[in-house]
Amino acid sequence: MTYKECDILISGGGIAGLTAASAFGTAGFNVVCVDPSPPITTSDDSQADMRSTAMLQPARAFLERCHLWDKLAPHAAALQVMRIIDAGGADATPRAVKDFNASEISDLPFGWNFPNWLLRREMVARLEELPNVDFVPGTATTSLFTREGEARVGLSTGERLRTKLVIAADGRNSSMRTAAGIRVKTSRYGQKALAFAVTHDTPHENISTEIHRSGGPFTLVPLPDRDGRPCSAIVWMDEGKLSQQRMEMDVAQFETVMSERSCHLFGDLKLASHRSIWPIISQKAARLSGERIALIAEAAHVVPPIGAQGLNMSLTDTATLLDLAVARPDGLGDRVMMDAYHASRHRDVALRVQGIDLLNRASQASAPALRDARAVGLNALYALTPVRHTLMQMGLGIK
Repeated sequence: MTYKECDILISGGGIAGLTAASAFGTAGFNVVCVDPSPPITTSDDSQADMRSTAMLQPARAFLERCHLWDKLAPHAAALQVMRIIDAGGADATPRAVKDFNASEISDLPFGWNFPNWLLRREMVARLEELPNVDFVPGTATTSLFTREGEARVGLSTGERLRTKLVIAADGRNSSMRTAAGIRVKTSRYGQKALAFAVTHDTPHENISTEIHRSGGPFTLVPLPDRDGRPCSAIVWMDEGKLSQQRMEMDVAQFETVMSERSCHLFGDLKLASHRSIWPIISQKAARLSGERIALIAEAAHVVPPIGAQGLNMSLTDTATLLDLAVARPDGLGDRVMMDAYHASRHRDVALRVQGIDLLNRASQASAPALRDARAVGLNALYALTPVRHTLMQMGLGIK
């Protein structure tokens, strides 16, 4: 049987997989990236991913290294302030408002926000510039066979690939992780998240606003203006049944309930996209690597969408792998590299998964006493300047 050869096979063409393809391709490795579905790169497609992604400060240097930042920068909405609001009292009104301003710890904003569909568009454009990267949408990985010196991967087209390293970026239900025999631990919360874009009357002033009441946070993240009006991406987490009911509401009713949930801080919210919905879980792989395979992004770890941690953890995965590959190109994918990758990432991943799990459980609180405790805790943490600065640095991944 004839096998096509490459240095790296990336299973998964989401944002994490496309970024990895750009990173390793820019570094000179021969890369094949496959995904079962063609990427959706316009906002008006009914299947477009209407979530947004905040690229935190450390991500910018990595995106520059991949020659992606210049493509993304014109579309960036800066995140200068992270505002946390507790509205867990008897009425849906703010009772504790705390601003975490990036200027306290840096000359740069916390990060920059982008619609996910736009990230895919610009990343695909970057891959088209790289002659050593073959992006193959509409193709899935179907089998994995590894041995000490190489991996062999079967594709849904019937083609076979021989590669030195498989990067599993194929999501929380990763087929490559399963094929490698790597177990996962999953926690469920009974929550679902709605994601959509809105326009509003009051400018967001580059402030990301996270409103806590019960069921989960309601988060507005700045986007560039749309049709001359301020625009934000929203992720609304709540009990699964309630989220599904809101998913099915007509637009007028939905706009009424989401404006109420926002405490009318931005005036009346107007839906500016379709809605998408997905279940909220935490998940962590038992190992981040196996023989000739490395797990990144949601194949390795899944966290609730709090604090912009998900994709930024994924970019750290890829940056770590890239540094190891560049340092020892002759050892690409070998046992030494895979063990070093796991050792470098597993502690940070475990701590962040656990920390975000605790934050999410606190945000779900519905009992008045627990909601009061949450507000007291927010006030106490904010009042201690060294603690506040440490939390901000930890959120950025720089401490």
